[in-house]
Amino acid sequence: MEFVKDQSAGYLANHMARLFARGLTSRIKPLGLTTGTFPALLELWEKDGLTQKELVVRLDIEQATMANTLARMERDGLIVRKKDVSDGRVQRIWLTDCARDLHGPAVNAAMAENAAALSGLSEAEQGQFIALMQKIIATRQQKATTVLA
Repeated sequence: MEFVKDQSAGYLANHMARLFARGLTSRIKPLGLTTGTFPALLELWEKDGLTQKELVVRLDIEQATMANTLARMERDGLIVRKKDVSDGRVQRIWLTDCARDLHGPAVNAAMAENAAALSGLSEAEQGQFIALMQKIIATRQQKATTVLA
């Protein structure tokens, strides 16, 4: 069987991710945000005070990558780290007022990018596309968890 990149789910997903990232970057850069920090912000906007380990699990990224991202976010005044009140060995990540103020504009930028990227699909196709991506992600995460167990 011959490999045809335009028929490869992995190649197409990667290409699409780069296009989404480029579009999102142009929309959130004026806010002082990057596509590297945006996923962590989304998690913290949903539930402030997570630990680094919780963020690693939620975002499915490497510990070192998360540590570097959090260091940049702290440097940029988006987060502060505070010791957990019940376990002093654990640090919790808290949003600053600056990061909280960026929630609305950043989410609006992401929604605008999603709308632009999916504009060639009908509403039904958009729902189907999202559902299929969610299914693939869940399947891959389940297999990864099973392999680690």
